[in-house]
Amino acid sequence: MGRPKAAVELDGEPLVRRGARALHEAGLAPVVVVLGAGLPGTAALLDEGTPWVPAPGWDTEGQAASLRAGLEALETADVVAVLVALVDTPGIGPDALARVAAHARDPEVLARGAVGGRAGHPVLLGRAHWKAVHAAAGGDAGARGFLRGRDDVVSVEIGDVAVDDDLDTPADLQRWAGRGAEREPDR
Repeated sequence: MGRPKAAVELDGEPLVRRGARALHEAGLAPVVVVLGAGLPGTAALLDEGTPWVPAPGWDTEGQAASLRAGLEALETADVVAVLVALVDTPGIGPDALARVAAHARDPEVLARGAVGGRAGHPVLLGRAHWKAVHAAAGGDAGARGFLRGRDDVVSVEIGDVAVDDDLDTPADLQRWAGRGAEREPDR
């Protein structure tokens, strides 16, 4: 993308601010933004008062470093589970986030958003799994290895309210921007 994804703008709004806003609009709290690339400039793009933490090792480990930093930041929070959302999936908005988060009923929960039966994001990780997820996280895969092959992961269909289109390249961003109103089904 030529710059940190979090700083990329869609409809005049940085993806990092857009993502934090979607989590707040979904009624989730606390919201903690994990930042890797582009610090401190990327942090300045957040709305005032939005808490954030750096992801040490992000430059070599990507998502795994971000996931570990997020789990560590919430270690003392009074929460049953954490909902992990990515900055480069702006089509997964408040309705989809809230639908997956609604499964946070106990610390044993594991759930994933799915579009057309294909598992993806957001990912809900019950507190009972945090240590194992932290230990298993590696590379740019986040919790994927921990979740792979498990039969206790609830698949939550969000395809009616979400578009699971990652923004990884300038072409992706251009295609996304050209979708107009159809790109965000939950708005």
